[in-house]
Amino acid sequence: MNTQSFDDYLRSFNYEARKDMKISSVKMTEMIDKEEAILIDIRFPEEFEAWHMGFAKNIPLNELPDRLNELPKEKLIITACPHNDRANMARMFLTLEGYNARYLNDGLLKTADFLRGDNAKEFIDEYKKR
Repeated sequence: MNTQSFDDYLRSFNYEARKDMKISSVKMTEMIDKEEAILIDIRFPEEFEAWHMGFAKNIPLNELPDRLNELPKEKLIITACPHNDRANMARMFLTLEGYNARYLNDGLLKTADFLRGDNAKEFIDEYKKR
């Protein structure tokens, strides 16, 4: 795992890096179904307890530096929060630590809206096959 300084990250930032920093709910669910990615909900424990996606792992943003050992290096790490502000901070940190990370640009609220009815059933049916 190669770490990178923030200065170097900014110097190399281009349109491709901008595109590669985010992921949609649809693409995220596809990658989770294929076991290519994991979802990290970076909200505080109380927020996670109040409601969460059953397939997400909760690692609060303020605990992330001390819990890197819980993250697989061979998979895409998708960070999420209700909108995307904290998720983007987590993605930046993970990227600088050498992880392949993206933030959920739809946010958890839009993901919850996406995972209703048939979409929820199809996703969970695939997820449970793993």
